[in-house]
Amino acid sequence: MARKIVFTSGKGGVGKTTVCANLGATLSNLGFKVVILDVDIGLNNLDVVMGIENRVVFDLIDVIEGRCRTSQALVQDKNFENLFVLPSAHSYREEISANDIKNVVDSLENSFDYIFIDCPAGVEQGFKRAVSSANEAVVVVTPHISSIRDADKVLSILSSYNLNEKYLVVNRVRGDLMMNGEMIDVDEIIKFLHIPILGVIPEDDDITALSSIGALGGGASNRAWVLLAENLHNGTRKVYDCTQKYRGLWGTLRRNIKRRM
Repeated sequence: MARKIVFTSGKGGVGKTTVCANLGATLSNLGFKVVILDVDIGLNNLDVVMGIENRVVFDLIDVIEGRCRTSQALVQDKNFENLFVLPSAHSYREEISANDIKNVVDSLENSFDYIFIDCPAGVEQGFKRAVSSANEAVVVVTPHISSIRDADKVLSILSSYNLNEKYLVVNRVRGDLMMNGEMIDVDEIIKFLHIPILGVIPEDDDITALSSIGALGGGASNRAWVLLAENLHNGTRKVYDCTQKYRGLWGTLRRNIKRRM
């Protein structure tokens, strides 16, 4: 039976879809079979992030409305053989219900180890459709006040759902700014949100560049993705230290150089 995990955030622009896609790729690289559902109907971009937009034949709406089987709508990633995507539709469909999404998710649970549900940002109808199908939730935030406050609101709503676990991923962390006291510390975010930390992902130009051309990969932060995947699967809490290379004499020099750039 697959673990059904929804990826959500209080606001857009925090890298939720990128975290979902790269974590799925890392788990598939470790030998697990992963499928990612894009349930952001009308505003979907998972197919673009994963570089499969030109290979989509059927989508989530086609499955729900019976025009194809679920397996026919799945798109296999070219670089990760255990990674599949069920793309969403580009036109908004208000009549799609939470039960429709749940039926699709349930049809996949015997074929995969992990089912990731990429949830729309915010807490509107699309959020409710996505969360209702999951047993676990990953809340993605960045070290910014607006993101943290919105995540807090999302967590209060998630408490009304029957979820086994809720986890936190802090994305786009800059170790140099954190060391300089110019970015909110990860421990402060954990303390404020009262949720177990699953992982920390550093700000990485490689991730941004790869995402912009529809490719996945860890870049300089590959170790952070591996730790995140291992934590999710094994229940461990080995958090990537974004500040390590900015400590000591050489670290201070790096921070000063980055400040001047």
